[in-house]
Amino acid sequence: MMPLVTTILGVDPGICGGLAIVIDIPVTGTGPKERIDAIALRAWIVAHKPRHAYIERAQAMPKQGASSGFKYGRAVGAIEAVLACCEIPMTVVEPSAWKKSHRLRGKDKESGRQRALQLFPAQHALLALKRWHGRAAALIALYGALL
Repeated sequence: MMPLVTTILGVDPGICGGLAIVIDIPVTGTGPKERIDAIALRAWIVAHKPRHAYIERAQAMPKQGASSGFKYGRAVGAIEAVLACCEIPMTVVEPSAWKKSHRLRGKDKESGRQRALQLFPAQHALLALKRWHGRAAALIALYGALL
């Protein structure tokens, strides 16, 4: 059963602006058996036909256990594999680069969500909860669009 996928369209208005569609990454399973739903991710990519993907460089987090680190690495690999199979060119972006472009400091994920709320106030309902900090991926897409 495919989980509900929430779609967000981020808009940077203006002649030189940009658009970013952000979804919650589809997953299957629960707990230790939770995985990226590569089939659902591929279907979304095929439907939206992105020309390029900007993906934050994956790195181990301090204090992250081996199990959660492995799960994270596996998720990153699945996403990169789906993008490659769909022939979507990828640029790996350093976290410090995209955060600097949005004037974000440190490793606090909440500041990214707050910045996304400032840039996309019409999407407040979809960015309202702190646990949705991953939806600030629109900031990475916006960073890539402005390169």
